[in-house]
Amino acid sequence: MNGVFITGSNTEVGKTTVAIEIIKHLGKTRQIKVRKPVETNCDLVDGNYIPKDAIVLNNACNSNEPLNIVCPNCFALEASPEEASAKIGKTLSLEDLVKACNNQVGDSFVLVEGAGGIYSPIADRSLNSDLAVCLELPVIIVVRDELGAVSQGLMAIEAAKKNNLKVECLVLNEINSNSLSNKDALIGYTDVPILPFSKGNLEFFYSEIERLI
Repeated sequence: MNGVFITGSNTEVGKTTVAIEIIKHLGKTRQIKVRKPVETNCDLVDGNYIPKDAIVLNNACNSNEPLNIVCPNCFALEASPEEASAKIGKTLSLEDLVKACNNQVGDSFVLVEGAGGIYSPIADRSLNSDLAVCLELPVIIVVRDELGAVSQGLMAIEAAKKNNLKVECLVLNEINSNSLSNKDALIGYTDVPILPFSKGNLEFFYSEIERLI
């Protein structure tokens, strides 16, 4: 598989927001497909569970794939996929997610978005890191740019490297404006490229993403 795995230091760090901008930029020159193999906290509408993140990710692509290909596993409970699937008596295996990610991707560049942080449970006795390893994809780690980001980022990088995963970059997502110097601090402790991300200033981010992946 040719692509990248988007993960985070935790949940609610803005993985989907960052992924959308990557898709939109790379989609100008490449055929992009997205896979969100499992999503929780889905709303039930007309008998179907609606994966909100998978919808916006798919809409950013130029592939127009059916949603059930992009995200075939949807659960209502706001919890890890492992817990959400177990609550309804379903065993969601790592193999299920690997098959979902590889389904009908062909030669496209595939952006796979995980669920939660790199060590969050994503399937039965399996973590996000396990899925990235099985897919043999490099990872992009998204960290919320806030107090504590240095520790969170370094731990996520260490987790990835412990699993022999290549880290393309760490994205510092500035959700709320601040005057912290997390980028400079992280540069002092890792050789992983550190990319600031702000919706109001994306040109540097775009150029670096193009160069890295």
